[in-house]
Amino acid sequence: MEWISPRRLNRLGMLNMNRRNVDYIARYNERSSYPLVDNKLKTKLVVAEYGVRTPRLLQVVREQHEISHFREMAEDLEGFAIKPAKGSGGKGITVITGRDDDEYIKASGARVDAPYLERHLTNILAGLYSLAGTPDVAIVENLVQSDPDLARYSHQGVPDIRIVVFQGYPVMAMLRLATTASDGKANLHQGAVGVGFDIGTGRSLNAVQFNRPITLHPDTGLALENIEIAAWDEMLEMAARCYEATGLGYMGVDLVVDANEGPLLLELNARPGLAIQMANGCGLLPRLRAIEKLKRPHFSPSERAQFAMATFTSR
Repeated sequence: MEWISPRRLNRLGMLNMNRRNVDYIARYNERSSYPLVDNKLKTKLVVAEYGVRTPRLLQVVREQHEISHFREMAEDLEGFAIKPAKGSGGKGITVITGRDDDEYIKASGARVDAPYLERHLTNILAGLYSLAGTPDVAIVENLVQSDPDLARYSHQGVPDIRIVVFQGYPVMAMLRLATTASDGKANLHQGAVGVGFDIGTGRSLNAVQFNRPITLHPDTGLALENIEIAAWDEMLEMAARCYEATGLGYMGVDLVVDANEGPLLLELNARPGLAIQMANGCGLLPRLRAIEKLKRPHFSPSERAQFAMATFTSR
């Protein structure tokens, strides 16, 4: 294994955790805005006011007695996703992709029955997956039907796009692809693949798994060097619009491309991880400093997205 010195990492403009926490999260994120992004239900409601689409909400379960309505709601549904409102890192999310009589088929192919899902809802309400172990709310959303052009690169899971947004400017992006190691979830710490994307073109640059460079997806075997997202301009503008919706100066915006509805917001993160730098093969610091030096910031989300595309392109 080759090691790289902290001095060289600094020269490459790599943002470390201490600097991220002190210079960007603490400085640019008001604590009063955290509840908006730490709660998926609140996120859905607030971004809708700014024209940011999210997966359709099917049911909100706040109290134990409301679980009794779940079977009736899901009776005619082929697929849906159950999520804890205050969960993190994909914990507690159950994705149902099909039905077979009285059984529900999970994204992994496993079969479960209605009592299993009802127990899962009970666990969510008890706070088993919440950030601080406090009582939570369960939300049931419409199943995202991933765009086929992107879905083929992922294994048993919906691929999503993480965009780091600073002061309303999208500064870095990556595509996250599920793998067997990540159990069908787009979580890099669990073994998902991170593919860096050129902000200017919406095309893939580099790819990593467990922070090591790769060129092929470990499960699908597909090359990761020529991926392109058609709705790139729209996605960057959606990400930029989340700044007005939340007031957070530094955040991660997680989007998916639905085959029927186009780009949708999955969730926001006030403490986005740093692995996106590995996926892109470059550091965040130069881009963050470029935004900080702007004397005349752009006021509309569209202008900020266009500026980012022109300024941070790899071409």
